[in-house]
Order: sequence, then structure tokens, then C-alpha cells
Amino acid sequence: MTEQEQGAELAPMPEDWQRALAVVAHPDDMEYGSAGAVAKWTDEGRSVAYLLASKGEAGIDGMSPEEAGPLRVQEQIASSAVVGVHDVEFLDHPDGVITDQLALRRDFAAAIRRYRPELVITVNHREYFPGGMFNMADHRHVGTAVLDAVRDAANRWVFRDLELPPWQGVRWIAIGGSTMDTHAVDISTTMDRAVASLREHRAYLAALGEHGMADPAPFLREHAEETGKRFGGVLATSFELMPV
Repeated sequence: MTEQEQGAELAPMPEDWQRALAVVAHPDDMEYGSAGAVAKWTDEGRSVAYLLASKGEAGIDGMSPEEAGPLRVQEQIASSAVVGVHDVEFLDHPDGVITDQLALRRDFAAAIRRYRPELVITVNHREYFPGGMFNMADHRHVGTAVLDAVRDAANRWVFRDLELPPWQGVRWIAIGGSTMDTHAVDISTTMDRAVASLREHRAYLAALGEHGMADPAPFLREHAEETGKRFGGVLATSFELMPV
């Protein structure tokens, strides 16, 4: 599927799995769309864990990284709990300048070996988001490293110093916010919690000012309605699903 073909009908996401690991760059990355799906999955009894490459410390212009980092960590933990995620880890890659691909791959492979997910969720790694907004470097670098780390985690001779057994059980990678989405999840019953999870990022949203959203509900609902037009008319969030 090419970017020009976006707009095609979306297929349902697979349901024959129990464990997922979401690997993203910053606090709030999951909340701009994917959290509604996570809430539905945890409601169904599936296990979802989050791994964040950074603490988001460079994300608030009027607040020093030393102050913003701990605050954004707490906001993300609260946000994750709203959608039933209680395993939330933060790495120390520098927010805004995440570039060390080998270090990212090693950290992500270690997490995949520890959590042993069947589904790995990540952020759009391409240059643009749907609608044409340019994607930032942190997202691109993290997303690409996740794709590589899934293979790394399965190879016992890669990152041997981790002393963790290989995990070859990842069956799919789901990419949120992709310009090449293929699958979707009905979030009609979890829309309110998706909004509530983003609202937990209070300091971050407030700092966005006129460029942000005092109330994220209209933005998230509009996006869900637009996606749902290709998924039976329900409220939905979409992913590009890559079989492994």
C-alpha cells in the first residue's frame, strides 16, 4: 500500500494474541490516537506494557529539562493507568536529539526479550504524518530502531551481553499514525478513556498554548470519526500492520 492509496478500507486488527509492548519516543506519543486501542485491549484481558525512549524533558519550552522530565514521567504514568497499563519504563535517551540507533536497538531488543510480546506497537517512522505534517527526528529514529530491534531480539548472537534468551515470538509490528495504515480498532467504547488519558498530560498540553488543545476531546474524536469512515462508520484508530 502506498501513501497515495491511503483512504482504502481498513481491516480489523488481529485478536489472537495476549501480550503487547509499545515502544515510543516520548510521553504523550501513545495518547495521540493509539491509547483508545490499548484501553480496549486491556479491557479484554490482554497485557500491554509501555517503553519510552526518553522522559520528554525537552518538550516544555518554559520549563527546564530538569523540572520537566520528572513531571512528564508522572503524567505519563497517570495517563497509562487510565487505559489499563501499569508497566511503564523510561530510558535515558536525550529528548529532541535521539540519534544513537545502535543503543536504541540494544535497549529495545532487551525489552522485547524481557516482555516477550506477540505484538509490538510503535510510532510512525516515516517523514510525514497523515495530512502532511512533517514528522520529527525522534519519532523517525525510534520507529526505525523498533523495526530492527524486533529482529535483533530474535537472534541469540546479537547483543549477547544482555544475557537474555532470544524472543522469536513477535508476530506483528503495529505502527500508529502511519501514512500507510492497513488495520483499525473500534474504540467506540473506549473513546472517553482515550481522551482522559491525553488529558493527564496537563502541563504539556498547557505549555502548547495556542498551538495546543485546552480540551483534546474534539481533536481525538474528529480523528476517530475520520478513521471510522474506512472502518464501518464506528469511532476507530488505525495502524499500519507489518507481519514479522
